[in-house]
Amino acid sequence: MSQTSSLSRASGRGLVGGYIRCMDALSLAAALLAGVLLALGVLSVVEMVFVRYILGESTVWQTEFTTFAITAAMLLGAPYVLKSGGHVAVTVLPDALQGLPKRIMTLLASLVGLAFCLALTYGCWYYLYEAYTGGWNTGTVWNPPLWPAILPVTVGASLLSLQYIAEILRGEL
Repeated sequence: MSQTSSLSRASGRGLVGGYIRCMDALSLAAALLAGVLLALGVLSVVEMVFVRYILGESTVWQTEFTTFAITAAMLLGAPYVLKSGGHVAVTVLPDALQGLPKRIMTLLASLVGLAFCLALTYGCWYYLYEAYTGGWNTGTVWNPPLWPAILPVTVGASLLSLQYIAEILRGEL
């Protein structure tokens, strides 16, 4: 029995298995929310085109809302993309390796990815804190507070970091 298959089977029970299942469910929920946000962004663009070119009126909130919604969708969907293996990867060298060298290389690459995600998560939480406590607004005609737009990005980065940990524990990256 290979170590990977024993890790996969072991991840089905106990605390580690519970963590992996929890993260998989959270990633799926975030992906569904990302889909809704993407659809809302598209509808916002359609409404903006209708208002501007059919009714001949100016738009106020649509461009900004679309930018915020699609950016939030991108980061909220990222944990599910990692979970499902949909991320872009160059696998020429890992595919050429076998056994322990392949597992070591995969683990090192995963740890580098996790380190990047943790740095991004820290930066996002710091930026969210600054925007909230500073009362930052966007400075546009619509001028909404900035922190609600940063919150989904922060949650997405946090979930991506936690999903990376789940994938490392699963041993299937």
